[in-house]
Amino acid sequence: MSVYVSLKAAKKIRETLDNQNTPDGGLRLGVKGGGCSGLSYVIRYESEKRPGDKIFEEHGARVFVDLKSYLYLKGTTLDWQGTLLQEGFAFLNPNASGSCSCGLSFTV
Repeated sequence: MSVYVSLKAAKKIRETLDNQNTPDGGLRLGVKGGGCSGLSYVIRYESEKRPGDKIFEEHGARVFVDLKSYLYLKGTTLDWQGTLLQEGFAFLNPNASGSCSCGLSFTV
């Protein structure tokens, strides 16, 4: 199974990496304990992968996921959503049995 990246999310990833002058970098996705639902998503830009990372590339955007986080993220689609009041990455995670209203934490 893979971690998928929507076209809108890929465009935002590429745009940010270009602005940071790290076009060969990627977006790190991870999971950590905490948040109102038990597990929280972690997102940060990095200039290169780490040893042991799974690497997913779609629409020209690269995503790095450590092996522990991959257990919770496999099959997830990363999307970019924007409204007049808020914009950001959104996770469509088939492994989550519940999530908080903000979408930044989940339970399995």
